[in-house]
Amino acid sequence: MGRSQTRSDFISRIVIICFFIILFVIIMIPFYAVALSSFKPGESLVRYGLNLSLDFEIMSFDNFIFLFTGEHDYFVWFWNSMILTIVQVVLTLFVSAFVGYGFAAYHFKGKNFLFICVLLIMMVPFEILLVPLYSLINDLGMVNSYSAIILPGIANAATIFFFRQYLRSIPKEIIQSGRVDGANEYAIYFRLIMPIMKPSFAAMAILNGMNSWNNLLWPFMVLGDQSKYTLPIGLKTLLTPYGNNYDLLIVGSFFSIIPIFILFIAFQKYFIDGMTAGAVKG
Repeated sequence: MGRSQTRSDFISRIVIICFFIILFVIIMIPFYAVALSSFKPGESLVRYGLNLSLDFEIMSFDNFIFLFTGEHDYFVWFWNSMILTIVQVVLTLFVSAFVGYGFAAYHFKGKNFLFICVLLIMMVPFEILLVPLYSLINDLGMVNSYSAIILPGIANAATIFFFRQYLRSIPKEIIQSGRVDGANEYAIYFRLIMPIMKPSFAAMAILNGMNSWNNLLWPFMVLGDQSKYTLPIGLKTLLTPYGNNYDLLIVGSFFSIIPIFILFIAFQKYFIDGMTAGAVKG
């Protein structure tokens, strides 16, 4: 019985490993195609599209040389996106964690109703809110500013829900012991709760960072000044009815993956723990 069970566990493990290897290959194929295309001239992309063929006769570093030395606004868009993403992620995590902590740690009148509102907001597609949100931003005089992009997403419903679920798994005795020691509510949060929340902050930093970095629709609606364009908007402007700059588009798209990759590597230590605790516990 023991040997049979051991053999069954071994086969199950092999099947799981094979499954994830296949999944990894499927996920990496698009990245591999983009990486290969970044070494090919733009006309190759027009003729053959993204493909996995290695053609050393046409492959070169010309696109990368043009990216770093050519006359274009790519790095203006890049740094705009970088600054906007950092500010948006920091503010979103700070505010949403506060709100999630309030839902998890305190009992107040209307708490359940407000939390239901958070859940309902999660169910509403952002596209439905575009017109009324743009009207509000226009009335406030924030069109063509980064504030119009940052402010609507600071209290992110999905992030609030995640933090609330994660904080419900933390023993309430931690908060009570802080109060017994005479710490005020802010000291309890910043000194006792926040250090425990590192995994949840890491998970939400990655997800919100990806969303902010790749966001196109809303920034495209509110930003009119080309000097304020973010990277997705800038890359979109390379495709026009009057001419397409595929050389910069493909190498710029490949280069834009690097910050998200670095973000995941930096926080991967806590990512799995954060996602598991926030999604399962509580």
